[in-house]
Amino acid sequence: MGGGGGGDRGSLGDTSQLEGRAREILRQGETGKKNVFISFAYEDVDHVNLLRGHAKNENSPLEFNDHSVSEPFDSERSDYIKLKLRERINRCSSTVVYLSPDTPTSKWVRWEVDKSIELGKRVIATHSGEAPPSKLPAFIQEHRIKIVRWSKLADELDNG
Repeated sequence: MGGGGGGDRGSLGDTSQLEGRAREILRQGETGKKNVFISFAYEDVDHVNLLRGHAKNENSPLEFNDHSVSEPFDSERSDYIKLKLRERINRCSSTVVYLSPDTPTSKWVRWEVDKSIELGKRVIATHSGEAPPSKLPAFIQEHRIKIVRWSKLADELDNG
């Protein structure tokens, strides 16, 4: 025999707050790190691998679980690629766009940014060096995406 909860509210109370908190925990993963999708031109894979390594270094303030693609998908199957990218982006709280001179010509970066925004994800652009590339993709300005130096990315991810 169970006891009564009292009142008209269910025994769990307002479940919307619980659901919201559960979603945030899932976005951050078991470690409390942010789940991040990294969008980049394939020509920048070596730079992005350095960023990934930086996040794994225990002495680094940059911490995240990387849900981006390590190997390019078969370009002959764009519907499949979009499905897999959408799944990965949806698991994340933020998308980080690595900016380089190759970013404006990337076949997929624009799509990944647009999909991230459509799914309600925060998008941040980052670059190595002191200044971003001189030629930025149009979508950076169109979506008013904040640009931060790689060295400031940890602070920016923590603020989101």
